[in-house]
Amino acid sequence: MKYSTSYLISVQYLGFRFHGWQKQKNAMSLHEMIDKTLSFVFPDIAFKTLGSSRTDSKVSANIYFFQLFINEAIELTQFVRCFNENAPLDLKVLSSKKTEAPFNIIQSSKLKEYHYYFSFGEKNHPFAASLLVGFQDHLDIEIMKKGAKLFEGIHYFHKYCTEPTKETVFKREIISCVIEENDILTANFFPKTSYVFKVRGNGFLRYQIRLMMGVLVELGKHEKPLDYIIDSLKENNDRKFLRNIAPGSGLQLYHVEFK
Repeated sequence: MKYSTSYLISVQYLGFRFHGWQKQKNAMSLHEMIDKTLSFVFPDIAFKTLGSSRTDSKVSANIYFFQLFINEAIELTQFVRCFNENAPLDLKVLSSKKTEAPFNIIQSSKLKEYHYYFSFGEKNHPFAASLLVGFQDHLDIEIMKKGAKLFEGIHYFHKYCTEPTKETVFKREIISCVIEENDILTANFFPKTSYVFKVRGNGFLRYQIRLMMGVLVELGKHEKPLDYIIDSLKENNDRKFLRNIAPGSGLQLYHVEFK
């Protein structure tokens, strides 16, 4: 079906109960929840939605975009209000605007910033589990900071990917990559000190950031040296996929910028 109009919609969501973006059998996905909510907003109107990218299970978003295709003009302020009235408490529309042809949300170039929130030492309050991963081992934060900087630049991420295809491009650029003390997400049930791993780039492979975080945790436990990261990013690396994937609940899509 061809649609005459499309809109770019930005949302926030807590991903702890969602199994990523893509619709699945016997599991609630973000795409399914958005379409279910839209069916209440547009009960007698056909529509289609496309997400800006796939997301992993339990991953949250400070901002995420989807494109709404529909054959009727919508009043944007009323749409935002109606969607939020019908959406569950862990999903919220932030804004909406009409797109201009030939905008395509999947093909459009995007700059993304991801955050991974974590702490270490004592086990965290259970309420923190949906946003902050608590590693109970002691971690050497200073060496992890040095390791994070090694990911910056253009490298070959064969090892930092799962289920690639023949068309997968492993040569990627990380624009910035740092670990800082967390002053963004705060709550009285968070530990006194926590950290955020910030990564900015134009595109990421499946599980790439969680695999990068997994290596940094091994670095922080002194199980791997700094040279391991350097060697793992070379074009002639052994191309064996890493297996230590950090939990999804600490990861958040923090910012998206369309070029």
